[in-house]
Amino acid sequence: MAITATRHCLTGCAIGEITGMVLSTWWGWGNTANIVLSIGLAFLFGYFLTYTGVRRAGGDSRTAVQAALASDTVSILTMEVVDNLVIVLVPGALHAGLGDLLFWASLAFSLVVAFVVTVPVNRAMIARGKGHAVAHAYHH
Repeated sequence: MAITATRHCLTGCAIGEITGMVLSTWWGWGNTANIVLSIGLAFLFGYFLTYTGVRRAGGDSRTAVQAALASDTVSILTMEVVDNLVIVLVPGALHAGLGDLLFWASLAFSLVVAFVVTVPVNRAMIARGKGHAVAHAYHH
């Protein structure tokens, strides 16, 4: 279940990260704006995926928001801290353009590292009845 929860988190984070990095790079924004936009969109898309899943399962909007916040916040936060730390530490990654292999390779690498680090976090939370365990009741 921890791998599934982390894969779900990775999906939202990846959509947000890629969208944020592509847009901010295309717009010529600086590194700080790039990171802030990417993190914001990662949370938005991560929460949205859980929200829509709970709504499809019959939950009302309030329940869906509560489930998304409870199940995804720590997972997304962990993934974003690790992901962005890796990007910052890869030499030249922040200055690579959209047409550079380094841009895409460092982004992919950072998401893999973030996934590996976040799985045990999700496992510990699920074992305590927290995190994805909160939204599990809505999975059919």
